[in-house]
Amino acid sequence: MKRINYIALASLVFLGVSCKKDYLDRTSGSAITKEVFFNTPGDLATYTNGLYKQMRAEYTDLYSDNIALSNNDQNAEVRTLLAGTLSPATVKGWDKDAWAPLRDVNYMLNNVGKVSGDPAVIKHYIGIARLFRANFYYKMVKKYGDVPWYSQVLGTSSEDLYKAKDPRTAVVDSLMKDLEFAAANVLPARTDNSYITKWSALTLLSRIALHEGTFRKYHTELNLQNTAATFLERAASASQEIINNGGFVISGNNAADYRALFSSNNLSTNKEIIFIQKNSRDLGVANNTHTVLDWQWALSASLANEFLMKDGTPFTSEANYGKKNFTEIFQNRDPRLAETVMPPGFSNNAAGTPYITRPDFGGLLQIKFYPRDPALRGGWDLNYTDLPVMRYAEVLLINAEAKAELAKLTQADIDATVNKIRSRVGMPALNLAAANATPDTYLANQYPAVSGVNKGVLLEIRRERRVELACEGFRFDDLYRWKAGALLAQAPGGMYIPALGGIDVTGDGVADIAILKKGDESPIANLPAAVKEKIVKFYVNEGTFFLENETSGKVMFLDDKAPQRPRSFNEAKYYYFPIPIEQTVLNPKLEQPMGWK
Repeated sequence: MKRINYIALASLVFLGVSCKKDYLDRTSGSAITKEVFFNTPGDLATYTNGLYKQMRAEYTDLYSDNIALSNNDQNAEVRTLLAGTLSPATVKGWDKDAWAPLRDVNYMLNNVGKVSGDPAVIKHYIGIARLFRANFYYKMVKKYGDVPWYSQVLGTSSEDLYKAKDPRTAVVDSLMKDLEFAAANVLPARTDNSYITKWSALTLLSRIALHEGTFRKYHTELNLQNTAATFLERAASASQEIINNGGFVISGNNAADYRALFSSNNLSTNKEIIFIQKNSRDLGVANNTHTVLDWQWALSASLANEFLMKDGTPFTSEANYGKKNFTEIFQNRDPRLAETVMPPGFSNNAAGTPYITRPDFGGLLQIKFYPRDPALRGGWDLNYTDLPVMRYAEVLLINAEAKAELAKLTQADIDATVNKIRSRVGMPALNLAAANATPDTYLANQYPAVSGVNKGVLLEIRRERRVELACEGFRFDDLYRWKAGALLAQAPGGMYIPALGGIDVTGDGVADIAILKKGDESPIANLPAAVKEKIVKFYVNEGTFFLENETSGKVMFLDDKAPQRPRSFNEAKYYYFPIPIEQTVLNPKLEQPMGWK
């Protein structure tokens, strides 16, 4: 049946006195009302099924430093934020669409008292609803800091529609109570991992606890550092419960098994998957994952640089690492690099013809999540791969990071977490003592706030998190919670170009593309005619890109270059987004977030 849709409480503020009461009972093609619904656990099952679209899989790292160029973000909030043009007058959000998910959850919770049946089953569905409410609210906290907490559906005459924001601490305490209820009452059965279970509740709890704990630790301007450990302890204990009792494992023992987590249509029985977004041709449910390859974005050199060498040493310790050409950067590297960034010789067709990269997007094209089987790749909204929403590797990384932040991490903990993940792709184990004895200088420069006895291992855990979870939607939030937003101000770049002229990008020794200045093809004049006939030409300073040193260097993007939109990061305000000015006019009690007042 169709999910019941009701207008969000914030839309009542937006529409003001013109709102009519019948909006409160609007359905979406359904005759179901609270008078005839919410009577049995089956009703709750039906209703909560409609809430699942609030938690969908991510398959990009848009707006973070993992992305080189994205046509998606030219007018996006993050890009305009970094350009200094975002303001309360131009920002979107805080409207009926933004608050609708909360209205949907609270509508059920406000009517669940009518239901009769097995108390454990009823609590199970209440726990699912409260999990979704917690997830909604933490998204709001991440964006605005303080926000008004609503646990009831409000009528048009409710004074609470015009209340002031509640403090971050109060909102987080409330959403953590929701998560604790969910973790205690959602049933643990794993017969279908496309449904919320106890383990997905604990995963979300540990994810949010880690985020809040590290945010409070590093954002000293909040004066909440003394409360950070409480959240880090809960992140460690919740993730440990999953490790001890969940029955999950890191699946496979090679790079192909890692790839299968993101390009398979049969993750239902995979013991690494905690919660999936199920896609099926038979069910008529699909995704758009084919768009990750060469449609609107590419990955950054910054991301590629952090993948270790095959022997476990940093790529950034290699001589002239920043001047290695496209084929060289994949040599002797962590196998996950070639499962994330398109390597030389990659083909997506039956004939095996290599796919030619494009430097106008940076050249480091994303293939993680790309459906390799043509039978699963049908075009727009016609890809049938299952998508992980929560997987065990994240839980292991949460556990390691929380314990490291608490200065409680042991080598046994690393072996049970980070080294399980590395072992799958044949990477050397991380050694606690060695990492702390000689912290990686490249990483230390990226994260100057990291200090203490576990500095070295914390940096390596951050590397592992970036590499293992690349393109899964975590990176932007990670930068914000670590107070590392300044990395977003660094103009992203792509592949290195040694000189104008022909370049081999497929690994066969023959030039496939040419980087040229418009009107000057002399750099390819001596190439064989057969090569020149097939070569794909790109022109610097035309369209999207230029080279760092004019005729050589890393691919950079004109949009980031003065006088267009050079990037900057205002530490005093950019960790939050402003509230649209029309909302503060309608409700004068709403104050702008920190830095925007």
